[in-house]
Amino acid sequence: MLTVLAVLLSFFFALGRAPLFDVDEGAFSQATMEMFQRGDFLSTYLNGVPRYDKPILVYWLQAASVMALGANEFAFRLPSALCASLWVLLTFLFARRRCGMNTALLAAAIMATSLGVYIIGRAATADALLNMLIAASMFSAWLYLETGKRAWSHATFASIGLGFLAKGPVAILIPLAVTFMFCFLRRDLKTWARAVFDWHGLLLFAIIALPWYVYILQRDGWAFVQGFFFKHNLSRFGGPLQGHAGSLLYYLPVLVVGTLPFTAFLLQTGRRIRMAWRDDLQCYLLLWFAFVFVFFSLSGTKLPHYLLYGMTGLFILMAIYGPEMRLRFWALLAPLLFYLFLLALPLLVARVLPWVDDGYYREALAEVEDYFGLGYYAYAGVAVLLTIYFMLERRFDLPRKLVLTGILAVVGLSAFVVPVGAGVQQEPIKEAAIFAREKGYEVIMWRLNAPSFSVYYGHPTPTRDPIPGDIVITKAKRLAELPGYGSEILYAKNGIVLIRVTG
Repeated sequence: MLTVLAVLLSFFFALGRAPLFDVDEGAFSQATMEMFQRGDFLSTYLNGVPRYDKPILVYWLQAASVMALGANEFAFRLPSALCASLWVLLTFLFARRRCGMNTALLAAAIMATSLGVYIIGRAATADALLNMLIAASMFSAWLYLETGKRAWSHATFASIGLGFLAKGPVAILIPLAVTFMFCFLRRDLKTWARAVFDWHGLLLFAIIALPWYVYILQRDGWAFVQGFFFKHNLSRFGGPLQGHAGSLLYYLPVLVVGTLPFTAFLLQTGRRIRMAWRDDLQCYLLLWFAFVFVFFSLSGTKLPHYLLYGMTGLFILMAIYGPEMRLRFWALLAPLLFYLFLLALPLLVARVLPWVDDGYYREALAEVEDYFGLGYYAYAGVAVLLTIYFMLERRFDLPRKLVLTGILAVVGLSAFVVPVGAGVQQEPIKEAAIFAREKGYEVIMWRLNAPSFSVYYGHPTPTRDPIPGDIVITKAKRLAELPGYGSEILYAKNGIVLIRVTG
């Protein structure tokens, strides 16, 4: 029951409360809306320009959700919440088969309430879908290696095909590389080759994944190849895309933060690597995580959610070895520090504000104290006190205490923390868009990347340099950069302005 509650609260509680966040949620949601506006559900556009970032599957899921529930934040995010729930369910079923019910329940609860999965499971993007399909392919591949049953091989190919339709080559790379490494270490590459070159499986993959790619290649040709395969796949590995760079150690802090509040279980698992390496299944799960960690550490483009592609197996290992930990104080120190940070966050923002150079962020953060209400302070304070109580209390076992702190974290984040960030960053975009729509303005976007504006505005918003007479959505700091023109402010809040350009 506790695990089911963790899933429901983590992925569905207050799911539609916050406005869509830019850039990614806004881009996916607007591309979905333009499918309806264009009457074209086989290609994606963003503000009237072809969008080759991701394949089509997630847009189909969002479109189905919008058709059923209307164009709102809950509908855009629902496919991710459902995929994240299925991701947790697959992990539970796999762990129960090999590790027992208690370990399976704990693994599912750890996954559902860890910070990294919580964030991606509520975001209107393709990543919850991709993670679910990678997990499905990896679990099916292991069951094929273990049993030799062709049905599991076919399930692997089907999952990979859907993953390729969800995000592209990474869905092939991870299961292919990890199973190769595992079979190589076990000196059984014949089994690997037999599985990879199974023509039934390859045909199944082709039937699922290739029709859309053939269509879009026939329609857009080299533009799609260059935009999708080269720019958004190969170029990501070769160098930083859109400024998302990082050192070789980038994913170490991401790992620590992403596993909150179960970071102590992560450290305990690290102490048992040698033991895990001697068990075939645990070795397989370790290789899964290690490959993703190393591959994306070497990649030129680094984003925090990339690490989640390999963390499913790690969550199972944490559920196996974490309960061995007996020191309540150290195990609960990470969530205590997290809650203390949240409690101090308003003060930290006020202290940092004078040091912020960017005019947009300085203006946005200047009003942030208005969003920290009594409920926020009450939540953070209660979370700190309850965690201290868990440190001292002896009746409940440690895994249950950590799961309860995880549930407390996701509920508080959804109810109090995320609305603060949304109010500061996204509420002005939404309000400006609704204002422009109600006034019937024709708006252009200038030196601002906020695709969520178009979602709430109800139309694509072209990007170009303004001329007198234009209605423009931009950042307030950009007004001084208008090329010799004046401006009449129609709406202004937190560094975002809607203006009419005057001669």
